[in-house]
Amino acid sequence: MEPPVKLSDTAAAQINTIVRDMNSDKKMLRVAVNGGGCSGFQYSFDLDDTRNDDDMVVEKDGAVLLVDSVSLMYLAGSEIDYVSDLIGAAFRINNPNATASCSCGSSFSV
Repeated sequence: MEPPVKLSDTAAAQINTIVRDMNSDKKMLRVAVNGGGCSGFQYSFDLDDTRNDDDMVVEKDGAVLLVDSVSLMYLAGSEIDYVSDLIGAAFRINNPNATASCSCGSSFSV
């Protein structure tokens, strides 16, 4: 059974790199959707050390992704990827629920 949110191989590798380089107790990447941003909602990415009861947990190649139940409503069917190009490197969410997004990809509307 596939998880409602997928984690790409490159995103999993980058999470592992960040966790290793930070040398912190926070070993999991939490992705959340918050109100705001130029398109209505915005994504947030933070390292976390706590799994909440309502979290959806995706584990891949040793990397752990957490998504709370409210954010999951907006992220279901999405893939979290890590992209490096001439402009820079960042986590990118390929969200089929987004009807519009800003040019930088950090905010969206449904």
